[in-house]
Amino acid sequence: MTVQLRSISNQVSPEEWQMRVDLAALYRIVAMYGWDDLIFTHLTARVPGGEHHFLINPYGCLFEEITASSLVKIDLDGNKVMDSPYDINPAGFTIHSAIHEAREDATCVMHLHTRAGIGVSAQKNGLLPISQQASVVMNNLAYHDYEGIALNSEEKQRLVADLGEKKLMILRNHGTLSLGRSVAGAFLAMYTLETACQAQIAAQSGGAELIMIPQEITDGAMATSKTTTKNIGGALAWPALLRKLDRRDPSYKT
Repeated sequence: MTVQLRSISNQVSPEEWQMRVDLAALYRIVAMYGWDDLIFTHLTARVPGGEHHFLINPYGCLFEEITASSLVKIDLDGNKVMDSPYDINPAGFTIHSAIHEAREDATCVMHLHTRAGIGVSAQKNGLLPISQQASVVMNNLAYHDYEGIALNSEEKQRLVADLGEKKLMILRNHGTLSLGRSVAGAFLAMYTLETACQAQIAAQSGGAELIMIPQEITDGAMATSKTTTKNIGGALAWPALLRKLDRRDPSYKT
């Protein structure tokens, strides 16, 4: 099923339209991988330009229904700045607005409630250095303690302080978060973190003693991953995912 809405491509700049297409694709990809949580969690992107405007999902729509035109444009306070027949979940923008406001490099912010991500978030030691994927993200990963459902604006400051300059976060007892200078960058970071969480839960389920990767190796893995993500992941993996989406259902571009 796809949300039916007349295309607004002629009402926005080419740059905004491209961002809408990329973000709609991201929603579909999250659904394709089974990372969505009904209509909950959010993926947001900053609209190119001088205004502090952002795109977010229409509340009540499944991720597999999102289109470029159905995304809602809002300001930092969660107010709509462009006519839309859809509402948003202001509470769902609490985490995103804090990061978008504090981090200029946060063009796109992803927040997920996957089972593996929640499972690792509930473990005292968090993500363990037991997989190649974990070794890549360990030194770029922050943690934020659970404070209840994210409705309290006072939590924003603590969240931003815990994130610091890192691009990945485990929200304890809650889920995962990534940010990137592009939609592709945020996705690839999240993909690596999610895979590491899945691997950890799978390894722990076997009950055998786990082998930890030495710190010096994880230190080197982070430096290598920066070039790999930008040159290989962004240039090759993201376009390949878009081709896969086009074969399945290209309506995200409408």
